[in-house]
Amino acid sequence: MALPTPPYPINTLLLRPVLSLAAWTFAMEIWLYATRIPAFSKYKINLRNPSRAKAEMEAKFPPHVTNVAANFAHLHEQPTVFYAVVLALAVAGDASLGTQYAAWGYVGLRVAHSFYQSLVNDPVIRRFYLFATSSLVLAGLTARAALLVF
Repeated sequence: MALPTPPYPINTLLLRPVLSLAAWTFAMEIWLYATRIPAFSKYKINLRNPSRAKAEMEAKFPPHVTNVAANFAHLHEQPTVFYAVVLALAVAGDASLGTQYAAWGYVGLRVAHSFYQSLVNDPVIRRFYLFATSSLVLAGLTARAALLVF
């Protein structure tokens, strides 16, 4: 059964950065498991008591383990707004190159943020600059969507 055709064209090119960031989130989840699962036994974390396990992880896990987990959590925060805004732009039929570049720019900045937080994270201010820049791009995409929809 074919889906009904909307009265406006959906820009499927905008779905590519959305799906790419979603795929990146799953890549970070694999990285999370690859660092965290071996750390449970290496640092003798008692997984039978969840509240104790959390305290032990915070106390014993080195930054290369905790930073990956923190970044995975971050990919479930602000990027959810990105998904909503870019899907709204796609549904509204926005086909401008500027919107496409901005969407890809946001994805690139979030991937760079992931690598920086997971591998370096010092000084933290550099990670903040990546985050702030991606926030500005997302604010621009949001403004673009508001102009098209309202």
